[in-house]
Amino acid sequence: MKITKVEALPVTTPLQKPFVMPGTHITGIDSVVVKVHTDEGYVGFADSGDTSTWYRGETQESIIGMLCEHIAPRFLIGQDPRDIEKIVGWMDMFVRENNQAKATVDFALHDLKGKLLDVPVYQLLGGRCAEASVQGWVTSAGSPEQVVPEALTALEKGFCLIKLKTGHGSIDDDVATVKAVREAVGDDVRLTVDVNGFWNYDQALKTLRKLDPYHLECIEQPLPHWDIEGLARLRDKVGTPIFADESAQELHHLKEIIDRRAADGLFIKMQKAGGLLKAQRWLTMARLADMPVMSGCMIGSGLEASPSAHLMIANQWASQFTHENLGPLIIHGQWDTDAEGTPDDIARNVPVFSGGELYPNEGPGFGIELNEDFIARNITRDKTSRVVQ
Repeated sequence: MKITKVEALPVTTPLQKPFVMPGTHITGIDSVVVKVHTDEGYVGFADSGDTSTWYRGETQESIIGMLCEHIAPRFLIGQDPRDIEKIVGWMDMFVRENNQAKATVDFALHDLKGKLLDVPVYQLLGGRCAEASVQGWVTSAGSPEQVVPEALTALEKGFCLIKLKTGHGSIDDDVATVKAVREAVGDDVRLTVDVNGFWNYDQALKTLRKLDPYHLECIEQPLPHWDIEGLARLRDKVGTPIFADESAQELHHLKEIIDRRAADGLFIKMQKAGGLLKAQRWLTMARLADMPVMSGCMIGSGLEASPSAHLMIANQWASQFTHENLGPLIIHGQWDTDAEGTPDDIARNVPVFSGGELYPNEGPGFGIELNEDFIARNITRDKTSRVVQ
């Protein structure tokens, strides 16, 4: 069996309401849908999830360019799609960075391999450790009047943790929102705050001392991604546990975080790690250091949510923890997909979100059927799909 064709399609999915983060208001998800075709008629699908210049530094243009000009012609066309380890090794050897592009290839290869073997992807990753992954809710940055009702509703809907985004106003505004949410939900509810690396050390130290009385479960990435040494200094001076996200990408970053004792826990995203194969190595490092791991998302479709949905129930270490793989819910303004169904999405059959838990689809591969009509209607304006064969 050989790979004969690779397609890359730029798709923009509109959000039901803007999602606010530091310095940005997200109104649409600009992603890349990838299809990997074989000479026997099997096709693997993947969705990159949202692209951004500030988180991964990858855009639709860069992902499509890297895929179609380098990865597909050099490492995919003519290769056996089952040889995922070899293909990922080639990509890492000859393509620096670009982990979101590499991950999208890895996802499509896993989907394809599952279809070939007629098993769900989680069976390729070790089998099932849990029926579903437990999910926390992530609020858009906002004022207390906006965030408190959202947090209370999320708890009513079964979500066991509330993450608050910073960036609505000043740092004092962020502290006021944390205070209001804590007072509204009570002392026993798990709260986290995500800074996305937008504070400097002085801001982080002063603000975390103000936040310590609210007993946060963690503060996520309070410093820029490059400042692992600063995370270690900060961790020694505050009571709130520190989790690394943007700082924790490659295995050597994890080793530095572990060696410097710079974090109490870690956030993984499949795209940041470079795909499912590399994410399994990543989780082994976390397990070795006895560090809890939470899985987030790049905000994407039911197809984008699927790799994490499968891995988080297949990996025993990761299956113990709470995750935040909420892309379809954020896009469509929903609390679940079981009772409400799902409107237009890249996936016709979005994985089931119900009662604050996420269940991976059971069909071969990711068990996803592409919504070709939606994709055709939502090709990103002024951008073009590309094919390599």
